[in-house]
Amino acid sequence: MPQIDQLPVKTVPRVAGLKLDRRQALSLLAAGVASGLAACSRPDEQIIPYVRMPDRLVPGEPIKFATTLALSGYGRGVLVSSVDGRPIKIEGNPRHPASLGATDVFMEAAVLSLYDPDRSRTTLHEGALAPAEAFGAALVTQNRLLTQRSGEGLRLLTGRVSSPTLLRQIDDLLDRFPKAAWYAYAPADDVNARAGAMLAFGRHLETVPHLGRARVVVALGADPLGHGPDQLRNARGFAERRQPQHDGFSRLYCLEAVPTLTGAKADHRLALRPAIIGEVALAIAKSLGAAVRDPAVPDNLKDLVGKITSDLNSGPASSIVLAGPTLSAETHALVHWINARLNAPLDLIDPVDHTLAGRRPGTLDELVRDLEGGGVDQLVTLGVNPAYDAPADLNFTNASGKAAFRLHVGCYADETAALSNWHVPLSHPLEAWSDLRSIDGTASLVQPLIRPLYRTHTEHELVALLTSGDMASPRDLVRQTWQAQGGADFETWWTRALHDGVIAGSAAAPVRPAEPKLPQIPKPGAASGFQVVLQADPGIWDGSFANNAWLQECPKPLTKQVWGNALALNPEDARQRGVSDGEVVSIRSGEATIDAPVLIEPSAAVGVGSLALGYGRNRAGAIGNGIGCDANRLRTTKNPWAIAEAVIARTGRNQEPLTTQNIVRAADYVSELYPVRKLPDAARTLSSPEEEHAPSLLPEEPPRSGDGYAWAMVIDTSLCIGCNACVVACQAENNVPVVGPEEVARGRDMHWLRVDAYDHGTVADPALGFQPVPCMHCEHAPCEPVCPVAASVHDSEGLNAQVYNRCIGTRFCEANCPYKVRRFNFRGYADGQEYANLGFESYLAQKNPEVTVRARGVMEKCTYCVQRISSARRAAEREDRAIGTDEVRTACQNACPTSAIVFGDVNQNGSSVSRRKSDPRHYALLGHLDTRPRTTYLADVRNPPSFDGDGK
Repeated sequence: MPQIDQLPVKTVPRVAGLKLDRRQALSLLAAGVASGLAACSRPDEQIIPYVRMPDRLVPGEPIKFATTLALSGYGRGVLVSSVDGRPIKIEGNPRHPASLGATDVFMEAAVLSLYDPDRSRTTLHEGALAPAEAFGAALVTQNRLLTQRSGEGLRLLTGRVSSPTLLRQIDDLLDRFPKAAWYAYAPADDVNARAGAMLAFGRHLETVPHLGRARVVVALGADPLGHGPDQLRNARGFAERRQPQHDGFSRLYCLEAVPTLTGAKADHRLALRPAIIGEVALAIAKSLGAAVRDPAVPDNLKDLVGKITSDLNSGPASSIVLAGPTLSAETHALVHWINARLNAPLDLIDPVDHTLAGRRPGTLDELVRDLEGGGVDQLVTLGVNPAYDAPADLNFTNASGKAAFRLHVGCYADETAALSNWHVPLSHPLEAWSDLRSIDGTASLVQPLIRPLYRTHTEHELVALLTSGDMASPRDLVRQTWQAQGGADFETWWTRALHDGVIAGSAAAPVRPAEPKLPQIPKPGAASGFQVVLQADPGIWDGSFANNAWLQECPKPLTKQVWGNALALNPEDARQRGVSDGEVVSIRSGEATIDAPVLIEPSAAVGVGSLALGYGRNRAGAIGNGIGCDANRLRTTKNPWAIAEAVIARTGRNQEPLTTQNIVRAADYVSELYPVRKLPDAARTLSSPEEEHAPSLLPEEPPRSGDGYAWAMVIDTSLCIGCNACVVACQAENNVPVVGPEEVARGRDMHWLRVDAYDHGTVADPALGFQPVPCMHCEHAPCEPVCPVAASVHDSEGLNAQVYNRCIGTRFCEANCPYKVRRFNFRGYADGQEYANLGFESYLAQKNPEVTVRARGVMEKCTYCVQRISSARRAAEREDRAIGTDEVRTACQNACPTSAIVFGDVNQNGSSVSRRKSDPRHYALLGHLDTRPRTTYLADVRNPPSFDGDGK
């Protein structure tokens, strides 16, 4: 990590000893005025105005287009706002079943990756710049050889492919070259889940759970609410069952080895080693009548197993069990049997990643065996980076060198590009035509929002070139795929599909397989040593987003760590090994060893540590290089998620993990700041000390607007899953800058919205809850009277406004804010002193023109997205009407997958915000201070089971 004085910041040289007399000063002033006038005159170059304005284009006004973004190969529908041809903001497509109008951090941050100056821009040959014509000539030679040998020696390696068009092209490629082979892998894939389906049904099947129909959910090492391709749909289903005012409030059990978002929201959570979780699954199956061996369940868990079984049987077709990646394939098969017995609310579908001809890709380890056997002459890696993220035991780096022709196609000249003869830059998804399917099989189109910024190509173009030697139009290829479905009036169908962002009726039909087979569950062995559970990172996923500064600086929900990963240890494990927070330890598994700092995590099971993937990159780019440690070096093909018999040793070094805040664990603070109700008490009104107003010198009532609007926000903590989508959405919408790791280490952070985490459990049994905290927009705002220049003022509609050009940086407002939601630009984070390459010109295209970019020395904070309020007001004035009920939606509100955040006019009786304010769970944060915040909350509601004993 560079030192602070090595940061690439712009500096203004000082001229020592410069002295001016009055005459010289006036001369320079006159010259400055003249140059300023020249800058405002007509440019020398000829400029051509629009003769006919393009349809729907109004300069400066955003236009939204529907498209699709992928995560681990699965599509999620989005709406992209474009201003003057520049994509600047991404929101969810409410018509798409995988997003339902919401976003996650990866979708929000995709727009920043579009403008990343580290993206690959041109063709490389042996690491040097090469003309595209030279690559074309080389490919023609290879194509001629392939034609002569029917494709023998050609191996295509992709990620998970759900694009119907790309799958059709792969069919064409393999038809033309029948001796070629196709392989695929996804670093974050659950290989045991697929193997479990094969054991249970004898065929590949995907499970699509419906949490909105489940009254009882049992997560066995699974994290359906955690980050992933299906997070948004699962979160929405979960939220539908967490409304205390409705019947059917769900109960969520979670047995897990390491903390997850699902565990944080569980009504009953228990930290156990993966082997014990497998035995609990066996006990549940046996209680339901399975003819299996006796489970080796500890006595203190038998009451819990009995209660879980009782709840699972409580209603027909309303209970579901989910298994996670650390459990064996046999346990996954057993869970299929349990769900079949329960008639669980789920669909089983054929996987979307096979071709129309029924071809399925081989595995990465099969490809490595081909390479080592000398049977590969041409290796084409398409959009993947196995040199970095393949399991270490495959030794892909050495194996790939045995192919004479190695072509890498990717957005970055990454670790795999460095091993290849040729590298071709891949277009960003916002620059490309394509199509994708979601996990449930729903297809949607991918359309470009902008012409490619660099000389890049799409996957479709490269496969077409590889197949026939000719470059094809990606748009034409996609249209050919859907021509038959479009029917006689294809153009109308095509226009509708592009407009809606989803192809109606394209979801996969559920299959009805035979009764799942009970697997043979091996007897448990002796208790193994220390285990390390690997997890996809909630910010940079599998490393694909390592060069995205928004995601590097987005606090991890459960630890608040940024800019790196750490080995999370239970306090007991740390005590036994004599290590503490920030101490660097070595982690050894077999012949692999990595070093990582320690982060004490009370929610981890004893004997189990956790470590995030995605770090330790050396060819990610200026943002992602050299951050954290590479956990992939511990992975094996057989055990990609759980590293058994790991050896932890002290190194004598320290490296404090960077965190933006602490988890609140003090019981007194938690009870006051984060009220939690059990379901039977949810209808009881909370005490409201804020209503007993203390004497104040401020006006009893805030100023009222002539139009009668009073903006407010209510956040339901029972629904918040801590996913951070709101944090990154706010950053994208409001031009919130990144400060970098050195500034975070100084305690500085610029996020307008943070998500506080509260531990409302016990020392032995932690239980986390989440509370998003934007500006409170207090009616009695403590920040306003202390500002000497009236930069912090109250407007007539209830907004606590910040006037940037008045602010002189005294920070009195920040000191007087009890909620600590104000952020100060200690440096020019967005104005000349940007971190790493964030000051490069390409990033300017992402900025929202409706929001000021703040300079050094200015205070900033949440504005309730005042630019969106202004836009709605202008639209209402043009149409001579009032702003509609719930018409204004903030960026954080739109992003939230559970609808935990609502915003609107509290004076409108039918508005969502006014209804929530009448909820008996409603409370104001620090209400006793009489700040009268417009941002308020609903208390968390949990539905824990009752036990005769302690249930542990």
